[in-house]
Amino acid sequence: MQTGVLTISLDFELLWGIFDKIGTRYNPEYFANTRKVIPRMLELFAQNQIQVTWATVGMLFAENEEEWKYYSPDFLPSYREKKYSAYEWARQHGIRPEVHFAPELIREIIQTPHQELGSHSYAHYYTLMRGQSPEQFRQDIQASQKIAMEKFGARLKSLVFPRNHINELYLGICLEEGFEYVRGNPKNWFWQETQHEDQSKKWFRSADCFFPMGKRTSYSLEEINFLSKEPVILPASRILRPYTNGNSLFNKVRLSRVLGEMEKAAKLREIYHLWWHPHNFGNNPEACLIELKKILKLFKKLQEHHGMESLSMGNLGNRVKAKQVKNQFQIQ
Repeated sequence: MQTGVLTISLDFELLWGIFDKIGTRYNPEYFANTRKVIPRMLELFAQNQIQVTWATVGMLFAENEEEWKYYSPDFLPSYREKKYSAYEWARQHGIRPEVHFAPELIREIIQTPHQELGSHSYAHYYTLMRGQSPEQFRQDIQASQKIAMEKFGARLKSLVFPRNHINELYLGICLEEGFEYVRGNPKNWFWQETQHEDQSKKWFRSADCFFPMGKRTSYSLEEINFLSKEPVILPASRILRPYTNGNSLFNKVRLSRVLGEMEKAAKLREIYHLWWHPHNFGNNPEACLIELKKILKLFKKLQEHHGMESLSMGNLGNRVKAKQVKNQFQIQ
């Protein structure tokens, strides 16, 4: 009998994920807090036997600038707007180990039970930006696989596209390079990404954190379809937005929305795919951890009363494939 599933995927990127938005105007304490809070998150996940996929920017695997350059591909992304290139940013502003490298945290992720190491591309690669090419993308994800295998003996199977910009023409390349599972966007129209951000879509996304603005966020296993020449697409359900100081009502309603959706998914025996960035905990780590504990506490309750399971992207994808094989066998 199918049960509800909680899947958590995290976009682990540090400054590589937001350099094109904030440049050098970042608070060092923000990323220092992020580095400190990740081991505490891992401890909570281990204590509660929660499977989590850590979609990690490949550049974070490097120990230093020399190693970063060694693993970088020969064919770099040729975006028309150079400000989106991690390599161009590094050339102009230099490398800062405290916000650009995190091999010690990746080791902790690997060593923590129930955690899956995934990819967020090597250089936070934008597949919908003009100027870049399929071969550049291929070399980028090849670099992620290479540094993960050579440094940590890890073969990466799950991929999250940066900014959730999914170029469907590149899905075949993902599978060819070993990525069997990809996180998709929620099915509502305001989550479908284009090259440039749509302000009206952003408004609907923000509002949807408090009030239902579209269809339900959970989905059944049967709703996940995949082609033999493409990865399994595992749609996201909800981003866990960070705690905001000075607005208790805002925080209460936002968290209640997540908890309510989780409970509904468990009762309907559906999948609820929650995601966020670890650096989202950087401004208010203690408050964010309290919220995470509430989410995990509810999960344990739903597990006890409704049989809800915790599955990483990889294990959820395996279940989708097994279901497909079973259906084909029954048809024959």
